[in-house]
Amino acid sequence: MGWARFGRRTAYDVVAVTHDIDEVREGFWAIVVDFEGDLTGVRFAHHGRRTLARPNDYRPWSPLDQAWATTVDREGYLGKVTLIKEAIARGEVYQVNLCRILSHPLPADAYLPALATILTRGNPAPYAATVHVPEHGVDVVCASPERYLRREGDRLVSSPIKGTAVSAAAMLGKDYAENVMIADLVRNDLQRVCRPGTVVVDHLCAVEAHPGLVHLVTDVSGVMVPGVTWREILDASFPPGSVSGAPKSSALTIIGDLEPTPRGPYCGAIGWIDADRGEAELAVGIRTFWATQDAGVRMLHFGAGAGITWGSDPEAEWEETRLKAARLVGLASGTLAPWAL
Repeated sequence: MGWARFGRRTAYDVVAVTHDIDEVREGFWAIVVDFEGDLTGVRFAHHGRRTLARPNDYRPWSPLDQAWATTVDREGYLGKVTLIKEAIARGEVYQVNLCRILSHPLPADAYLPALATILTRGNPAPYAATVHVPEHGVDVVCASPERYLRREGDRLVSSPIKGTAVSAAAMLGKDYAENVMIADLVRNDLQRVCRPGTVVVDHLCAVEAHPGLVHLVTDVSGVMVPGVTWREILDASFPPGSVSGAPKSSALTIIGDLEPTPRGPYCGAIGWIDADRGEAELAVGIRTFWATQDAGVRMLHFGAGAGITWGSDPEAEWEETRLKAARLVGLASGTLAPWAL
């Protein structure tokens, strides 16, 4: 029996599963889109406030006590940052989000929603989500601070995050420049599906505090052209600009060349669509854990990355990936003490 939770909203009783966004025409759906574009939509018969359903998510979480593996180690990451800077120098790209995936063995009986309870207490997030439908290959716990898309009728809002530091005073000029660059990319994305003249930057480089760090956040909104479909919206704006780069097509080519494994739900989209009401809230799939199973081996994964520009210091970018992962991996491991990755 699968279920999903988005903040205080709970959905339960699965009635349909699709991998085709065109089938999301009516009803309430949980949506998980991999960074690579593979979509899973789960339609639920019931949804509403938490009191309407209380899934059995109170099982204890057993802290993970083994070493976390990483797809790219420190030396490898530093070298890839240098390669991106060389591509920037050649004029191929302006910014690339470079990521790595951390992984840990997961006991066969581990119940991922129990980790969501830990994250809610230790790392509350505005776009927290749990999508627990393991019978259809979706088991995701998200503590994302970033909105990918909010839809209210004919209005779209995207809120890209670029710029991460331990405090507002620690932000660099590079962080602000990177935010403005990605805000412009998102503005151009939305213009492809919005009425001319309606796409505006509502807030630019606002400092937003989260547990253990601060981000720079920009809000971009627009009014959709009548009749625009979800497929057209995703084609115009996915993957999110903040976790790909600029120009997006060039950045995606470099990401495919440098990152050794697919990102999966990390840096994708996680959230809900209420097709009956014309409403949706989709987060960028950062600060996200997801479980996989291959040949009977169950694994838990978590991604971390940093935006690379010409002004990037490779060592500082590596440390940014550690900063972004430290608190959440610490919570999953049962400690907030420093960890060596």
